[in-house]
Amino acid sequence: MTLAAATELAAAANENLANISNTLIYSAMAVYTLAFFAYIAEWLFGSRSKVGRTAAALTAQTAAKKAPAVTVKKAGGTAVLERPKVVVRAAAGARDVPDGPGAHGGDEQGDLYGRIAISLTVLAFLIEFGGVLTRALSVERAPWGNMYEFNITFSTVAVGVYLTLLALKKNVRWLGLFLITTVLLDLGLAVTVLYTASDQLVPALHSYWLYIHVSTAIFCGAVFYVGAVSTVLYLFKDSYENKLASGGKPGRFANSVLDRLPAAASLDKFSYRVNAAVFPLWTFTIIAGAIWAGDAWGRYWGWDPKETWSFITWVAYACYLHARATAGWKGRKAAYLALIAFGCWLFNYYGVNIFVSGKHSYADVGLGVLQSAGF
Repeated sequence: MTLAAATELAAAANENLANISNTLIYSAMAVYTLAFFAYIAEWLFGSRSKVGRTAAALTAQTAAKKAPAVTVKKAGGTAVLERPKVVVRAAAGARDVPDGPGAHGGDEQGDLYGRIAISLTVLAFLIEFGGVLTRALSVERAPWGNMYEFNITFSTVAVGVYLTLLALKKNVRWLGLFLITTVLLDLGLAVTVLYTASDQLVPALHSYWLYIHVSTAIFCGAVFYVGAVSTVLYLFKDSYENKLASGGKPGRFANSVLDRLPAAASLDKFSYRVNAAVFPLWTFTIIAGAIWAGDAWGRYWGWDPKETWSFITWVAYACYLHARATAGWKGRKAAYLALIAFGCWLFNYYGVNIFVSGKHSYADVGLGVLQSAGF
């Protein structure tokens, strides 16, 4: 066999692997869709009879606040029993209310749908992982050379983080519906607007730092995303608890959904721990990128748009963690700052690559692609 024939055969094999990867990604989307409907069924058909723990707890606390001191006369003196004090969780500055029973509402039928949803999520994760792996084999490199590859890897890692928390016996099934919804949106964007045919890397990316720097960036983004979801849910749950505490009556939807979530204080604590745990790795990601830039471009830092927004994201999360540890910035104020920080990460992820030109433009999908897609 001649060299030209061997090269042509290898190219055909790589193209076949790329097609298999595309098929696996579409298959994963189909299974994720089934998982989405199973999560919906878990929320809809889970028992509502056990919902109302938040309202009951806040009603009891309100009554305790209004109850007068009790005086009991005894021989030899008078004993005064003070009304019970309301315990406040320092983590979120919210009331100490119990966590909700979960999406299934403590019901066996809802739990069955939830288990089906988890099983489908695991299956979809494995299929999507296979799609990422075959994409890597088709180009014989790490599958992080463009925005399409970054997207499919990011969503795979995000689901992997969620499943890992479940495997560690963490009660995070409430994340499932919100996670899978956005994963489907992410994959839909990947296969339509961001899709790029498999190809080789530009010379600047031929480095072992591709495996170190980009992989840590993807992992950090996936964990930041989990923290952002829990932060958004915290804001909704905190408003729900405040409305109940003030004597208001939330709507039927709020009673059905929000009361099944963990308490606002639990959600706030979870998001803080998640963001705090991955922040050192994000710091390493920026340092690794600077070292790679020194090898590839002869300078460690040049205020390229990607470098600038990576640093802005780092500053935003550093401010959040500092504010979260300060008494005056706990609760909603810190949560807003956390969402701003994640917004910076999202702009660094999408906005810089799509709309801004710089030395990282090798990952750019170009405005022409957006226009051809109808945007």
